[in-house]
Amino acid sequence: GLDVVKRNVASLGGRIDIESDLGKGATFTIRLPLTLAIVDGMCVSVGDQTFIIPLVNIVESMQPQAKDIKTLAGDDQLLLVRNEYWPILPLYKSMELEPHFTEPAKGISVLIEANKHRFALFVDALVGQQQVVIKSLEQHYKRVPGIAGATIMGDGSVALILDVESLAMKANADPLQRAS
Repeated sequence: GLDVVKRNVASLGGRIDIESDLGKGATFTIRLPLTLAIVDGMCVSVGDQTFIIPLVNIVESMQPQAKDIKTLAGDDQLLLVRNEYWPILPLYKSMELEPHFTEPAKGISVLIEANKHRFALFVDALVGQQQVVIKSLEQHYKRVPGIAGATIMGDGSVALILDVESLAMKANADPLQRAS
């Protein structure tokens, strides 16, 4: 059995190290290349910045109509989709960016499900779908709230990969939004 595992790991460009202590047991260390950290994602833009949303979390995307957007106390907004309200999280506010659009009816809402929470992520535009290699920001910089990592795009620019779980917690943190 272990020879099959070793052969498959080697075919991926990785290796298995085994350390054994008599009477204590063995430690198996599997090393895989970083290029295996690949995610299918939807590229979206806010202002001049590109972000990647993992496809596994996307329910659908749409350009909402103004009549489907409800404003609560303050500037919190909800999006009505098929008789359900989704809290709207403007990505430009979370990332402190200058957007092309500040009104949800002029941009795109990406409906996202994560951690049993649902929310509509408001972005300027959809750029396209592609597979990207995840590079850690924590190893070279620091932990950035709402960001899971980064990737280098085909044109050499850097795109940030969104941490949809932390964004879901942020979108659903307001008690008025949880009541919807």
